[in-house]
Amino acid sequence: MTTRARPADAYVVTVEHERLPVDASTPVDECVARTEAWVEEHVPAAWREAAARGGNSAIREVRSRADYEAWYPVFGASGLVMPTWAPEYGGLGVAPETAAAMRAVLMPYNLRALNPLGLNNTAAALFAYGTHEQKLRFLAPIVRNEEKWCQLFSEPGAGSDLASLATRAVLDGDEWVVTGQKVWTTWGQDADFAILLARTDPSRPKNKGITYFLVDMHQRGVDVRPLRHISGEVEFNEVFLDQARVPDFQRLGDVNDGWRVAGATLSSERQMVAGAGSGGSGRVGGSGVDRLLQLARDHGVARDPMVRQRLAALWSEERIRAWTNQRVASNLAAGQTPGPAASIGKVHQAALNQRVQAAAVDLLGPFGICWDVDGSVPNDSDAYYESLPFEVSGMLRSRANTIEGGTTEVNKNILGERVLGLPREPDAWLGKPWSEIPRS
Repeated sequence: MTTRARPADAYVVTVEHERLPVDASTPVDECVARTEAWVEEHVPAAWREAAARGGNSAIREVRSRADYEAWYPVFGASGLVMPTWAPEYGGLGVAPETAAAMRAVLMPYNLRALNPLGLNNTAAALFAYGTHEQKLRFLAPIVRNEEKWCQLFSEPGAGSDLASLATRAVLDGDEWVVTGQKVWTTWGQDADFAILLARTDPSRPKNKGITYFLVDMHQRGVDVRPLRHISGEVEFNEVFLDQARVPDFQRLGDVNDGWRVAGATLSSERQMVAGAGSGGSGRVGGSGVDRLLQLARDHGVARDPMVRQRLAALWSEERIRAWTNQRVASNLAAGQTPGPAASIGKVHQAALNQRVQAAAVDLLGPFGICWDVDGSVPNDSDAYYESLPFEVSGMLRSRANTIEGGTTEVNKNILGERVLGLPREPDAWLGKPWSEIPRS
């Protein structure tokens, strides 16, 4: 098994920049004014000028991913990444309405939050079930992107039926020893920590003997192996755990109650991947309808009545998707979990994003099946991925949307049973011990 070494300063928290001087008592107009002043002082002038000149496309011309990651500590320390969170957790402690007004100031500069799996999947469970000490330990480094997170839930034999997972965790003193295999782990190759579900009591029904853990990905016994998807990119991984150790302090919630804790993560995950294009998890495929409108103009088909009808329909659906997400966001702002309603946005967005990205490639015309490259492209997957037009890469990536974050079929079952109150499907093994259930 390979072990990925943790950087020597990985646990050293060095915040060189100040948090924005606002709190829950600061008037909204003052919060907005101080956010505007922060932008003028801290956002590089070239980025601000590009935003004024041409929006996100112009920003991409002057700001690389590496540039943004190098600058990100300024953003992370400001509290503006998650302004509604308490200051001790990396936020500002302001009301949701105030946060929305402050985010409106930042929106033109495309200051996306990094570490989405930490900010969404991990944080949702920490807020719902974590102790104060656990929140203090993990939330602020997540906000500052000092510790990146992944999710170790799915297994080769437990994908849609996640509760049948077989990875075991056995208590040894004040530590848990974990052995098993996980798969489809997004960004596992870059992660410092992972949220993990493991079986701690095989004698209980499959969803009753599971415990939720926070696992150090850099320890001995954790082996991350890449999985390339259709575009040639490495984004997913399989992870092998061979007697990896987890301190009991990093157990979230009660022993054998992990399925309930996971509900907060799964609901947040569905909400996260229900954004527009790559605005959800950051990599769900392509961008939104606004880009399609520009593509239609660039390729001289903006006045074609069939194209206009197709784009108008997609634009309307995107607005409906945004309103649905706003309803779920209101629950989050009120301190609630997204709940089953998050599945509405997930089911709708998965199919919608696939249609949006297919339309983007169609608008390219013949350039959607052949494209210019600088020089010859080496015969390897990395080079192929780098050569893809943005629209083609987005279309290929979007094919996973109806599978990831809970398949469309699973989410429709959730809506039917928990929202519409329809009867559950018969299950001959319901309530039986996990150890007695046949496995493939």
